[in-house]
Amino acid sequence: MTEPLSASLEDYLEAVLHLEDAKDSAHVKDIARRLGVKMPSVTGALRSLAEKELVNYRPYEAVTLTRRGREIASEVSNRHSALTDFMREVLGLEPTAAEENACRIEHVVDDIVLERLAAYLDFARMCPLHAVNWEGAFGRFCEGSHANCEQQLKQALERLGKKRKGT
Repeated sequence: MTEPLSASLEDYLEAVLHLEDAKDSAHVKDIARRLGVKMPSVTGALRSLAEKELVNYRPYEAVTLTRRGREIASEVSNRHSALTDFMREVLGLEPTAAEENACRIEHVVDDIVLERLAAYLDFARMCPLHAVNWEGAFGRFCEGSHANCEQQLKQALERLGKKRKGT
């Protein structure tokens, strides 16, 4: 069994993934800029990832992910996206705060927690009766004004009825 990657190395894999997807290649300078680190730090991380056979790295050449490296990077990226979306859409956090928190949490959250957050987000996006609209009941609740849930449900049912009638 392989040793788990540090959060830092996962971030490097994720950066390479996004650069490869956006520019078809990743270079040390681009990775350093994306992660806000110095180029020698990138070089050290890439050597470590190459030893683990997660990236193809040779000095002064483009960096590419191996098949296993791409799998891990995709998992990390998906975790990041799910957490960011949940924090923005459900918790009503500003995009920057959602991004920063997702980046920290993505490395430690259990799979079952992430699966439930993603399922809840899907539910909230699909169900016309949900009250996870920041400007709506949840926002007022977080601001200390506890919304009347019965009234909110009545309004949601009215909206649903109008939606079904096509008005």
